[in-house]
Amino acid sequence: MTLTLILVFALIALLLALALVYSQWPRWLKGLLAVAVSGFYFYGFSAVHSLLGIPSTDALPERFVVLAALIDEPRAKFPGALYMWVTPIEEGKGFLQPRAYRLPYTRSLHEQIADGMRKGREGVPQMGTAEVKPGNGKGVSWLNPGSDEQEVKIMDLPTPQVPEK
Repeated sequence: MTLTLILVFALIALLLALALVYSQWPRWLKGLLAVAVSGFYFYGFSAVHSLLGIPSTDALPERFVVLAALIDEPRAKFPGALYMWVTPIEEGKGFLQPRAYRLPYTRSLHEQIADGMRKGREGVPQMGTAEVKPGNGKGVSWLNPGSDEQEVKIMDLPTPQVPEK
């Protein structure tokens, strides 16, 4: 997959070079094209990172099953991070693919995750919920709901009720 993306980027660069050398377009249009393609490389770089499994900073799903977690505590010049591998729970859909998430470090979430992982090692599956905390109305965070913090809760996954015959 990565080789394919590299070849696609190389093809775009080749097409750009051909357009810049052999076209009769005005210089301002050639410059605009070069800047646009260069900007596309930065966008593609971030897209490749999401394909390679680097943890996402996107918001967690509303309901999810916790598969694993890693706690990276704060230290000098590092604010700390909480990494979670979760599978979303969505009604009417089968098993969805897991995804890695990176959350900012908080002591309360650290304790919840550590307790949930301990229970998970004992054989009790864990689930979680994530609700968006409303913004404080300052700045532009109210325009971008994904930038608001989330209230994450980890709990035991309820046992499914099997219908009687």
